Amino acid sequence: MAIYMSLLFLFILAQRLIELVIAKRNEQWMKERGGIELGSEHYKWFIVLHTLFFISILFEVLLRSNAIEFHNVLFAIFILLQLARVWCIQTLGRFWNTKIIVLPNVSLIKKGPYKYMKHPNYVIVGLELMTIPLLFNAYWTAVIFPVLHLILLKIRIPAEDTALKKVSKT
Repeated sequence: MAIYMSLLFLFILAQRLIELVIAKRNEQWMKERGGIELGSEHYKWFIVLHTLFFISILFEVLLRSNAIEFHNVLFAIFILLQLARVWCIQTLGRFWNTKIIVLPNVSLIKKGPYKYMKHPNYVIVGLELMTIPLLFNAYWTAVIFPVLHLILLKIRIPAEDTALKKVSKT
């Protein structure tokens, strides 16, 4: 079981790194077309949060001497969250990013999951910050990091909404 959980952890890490590459490529594409980055002051805290998230899971797993039990229901939730995550990224296409970058005079995307809620990706990430640690029996991480995520979102969402209102067509 340990090898499968290690592979799952590495898969999640690789997925996040690939997403950062996609975000960087999208950032470059948007800036080449006049994209403006706004609200960048808090971005470093998202990097810190997500880095410490993975370190925290490892730390909890290494401190615990008992084996990790596989949870079918949690794994199913994880898979659903990954599908929803991909749905968000694919819906936004070149506009998906980890930063707040907006293109002037571009209409907001209101299809896919964005048809149903304004910030579905943030909900998905919050649920992942609970679900992923629970898969590894990292209970402290599952409690602490969603709370920290919510605190950062209190800064991020208003900054993003303000940026989008400034430059987007409705």
